[in-house]
Amino acid sequence: MQANRTRLSGWGRYPVCDCEVYRPEKLSELRSVVTGDGQRLIARGAGRAYGDAALNAENRVVDVERMNRMLGFDADSAVLRCEAGVTIAEILDVFLPRGFFPPVTPGTRYVTLGGSIAADVHGKNHHRDSSLASHVLWFDLMLASGEVKRCSREENADLFWATVGAMGLTGVIIELEIRLRRIASAYLEGEIIRAGNVDEAFAQFEATDSRYDYSVAWIDCLSRRGALGRSVLSVGNFAPLEALPAKLRQAPFRPSPPSRLSVPFDLPGFVLAPASVRAFNAAYYLRHPSAARVITPYEPFFYPLDSIDNWNRIYGKRGFVQYQCVWPLEQSREGLVEVLEAIAKSGRGSFLAVLKKFGAQEGMLSFPMPGYTLALDFPMSGGLPEFLDRLDQMVVKRGGRVYLAKDARLAPETLPAMYPNLGGWRQIKASADPNNRFSSSLSRRLRMEPA
Repeated sequence: MQANRTRLSGWGRYPVCDCEVYRPEKLSELRSVVTGDGQRLIARGAGRAYGDAALNAENRVVDVERMNRMLGFDADSAVLRCEAGVTIAEILDVFLPRGFFPPVTPGTRYVTLGGSIAADVHGKNHHRDSSLASHVLWFDLMLASGEVKRCSREENADLFWATVGAMGLTGVIIELEIRLRRIASAYLEGEIIRAGNVDEAFAQFEATDSRYDYSVAWIDCLSRRGALGRSVLSVGNFAPLEALPAKLRQAPFRPSPPSRLSVPFDLPGFVLAPASVRAFNAAYYLRHPSAARVITPYEPFFYPLDSIDNWNRIYGKRGFVQYQCVWPLEQSREGLVEVLEAIAKSGRGSFLAVLKKFGAQEGMLSFPMPGYTLALDFPMSGGLPEFLDRLDQMVVKRGGRVYLAKDARLAPETLPAMYPNLGGWRQIKASADPNNRFSSSLSRRLRMEPA
């Protein structure tokens, strides 16, 4: 099968490297690429990992987007069987009009299910429903030998949990079954709640935890002193028909699509100057009334940025790093305060700063843990790697970690402290992939592979 030499990046557009890209459409083509000539390779889905997890500088990348067939659906059990290249957007197109929704979705619908398992994606309902892996019944994994193993909680369970969250380093996910969620409408019934500082934000999360399936907060990362961490929480449940206004009940699964915008070119750096971010944050906070009850279409609630084509151009041609960390529950408040104070002092503000609560979690290299997670975007600029190294140390000392699906610059010495199951994962990796065929720019940078 012919490869194309292509310059690739993740969604953050940093780093950029040359890769040999293959695009198989059939299982036989995929097997020939995987078993071919012993070259290192990594699978790539829709390219929405932010950093270098799906890059393989001067090596092989296997783009599986063409392997996206839906193979079967049982409406009684809500179980979908499909190839790993199917995206959440394609699931929504087919199954939302029938009253089904993905059980867990990240902040964009443009991700493949294979990539979502590899990153063990989480959503706004993690505190109730855990991560995507909790709703996957099984997946078929192609090893470097070309052998396909079915992995589930009962069959090859060690390989199942070593693949979930491991960013494609055990093999290529080719097929899976996942249980969808039944919904009565495509609208959410909930509240928008303004919180004046960190303590109010935590109090509101805890107060709404048992009443709402979905919760998320935008957080002002440049506010200081008594307003440190002021936030706007959005919480909600899928609305039953009787909760909808009469005009919406006539077509409960066909909300009007949001207006689409586009960023046609890379924006200049002054757009993200601290003064601009500070003014935006103040305006955003003030425009949201406190304790407003709302009925919201699913798209702006789950996928606000999907309505802006090429929104990653906002950060300019040098790209950006999304920094996402999590702290254990008992350390979350102090950890968040420490990091927010450091960000505010540095002036490195972020338009997109998001706070969520996590619940229970399995998986050897899965990112979530019971606690709170903060995600921020930082444009690439002088001194950013050193600043993020300082944040890493703040997170590590409190038992936290950063998300590998977002990472582009973590130091290898920090990884074992953040992921204490790394040693056990390496043993399973060595058994499944003894020659370290599955390798990526991320895995080599972090020295993840067994010796």
